[in-house]
Amino acid sequence: MLEAMHQRKGLQFVLALLAGMAFGFLLQKGGVTEYDVITGQLLLKDFTVVKVMLSAVIVGSLGIHMLRSLGLARLHPKPGSLGSSALGGLVFGVGFATLGYCPGTVAGAVGSGALDALFGGVVGILLGAGLFSRAYTGMSQGVMLKSDFGDRTIPEALGVNPWVVVLPACVLLAAILWLLESAGY
Repeated sequence: MLEAMHQRKGLQFVLALLAGMAFGFLLQKGGVTEYDVITGQLLLKDFTVVKVMLSAVIVGSLGIHMLRSLGLARLHPKPGSLGSSALGGLVFGVGFATLGYCPGTVAGAVGSGALDALFGGVVGILLGAGLFSRAYTGMSQGVMLKSDFGDRTIPEALGVNPWVVVLPACVLLAAILWLLESAGY
């Protein structure tokens, strides 16, 4: 079934569009597309964003690994390195702190009519992607390869069944969520 769907690019586009619209709607309804909520998170005063993200990681981790266990999904990890992670984190962090939106929340904010997200966020993303693509060839030989860790997942690196990592990680994240809620954040 999934192989047949993989061959139908038009269907994939429609499903991706619908999933993206649902994602943006839920981000907006969850309040994480609001500038004050996002800056409140950056100032460690409002933990709505962390709670939404932790919930998504728990549900996504359990869901994808359940589908994988049933043979309905495969992981396609991309190679990475400490250098590329540090550079990407730096660029993401500067953009996030400057504008107050990440790529997901900027799309949700644009959908709800935020002009700062449209002109600052979307234009910034397009300019940043263009600059990165121009500089990629030079960077891919230098900083991007520093401390290369390949395309292995954490369970593969540890040589264990994925559930040995996924279940404790999800329990830990659920405990963090519970602690945040208990503390009134």
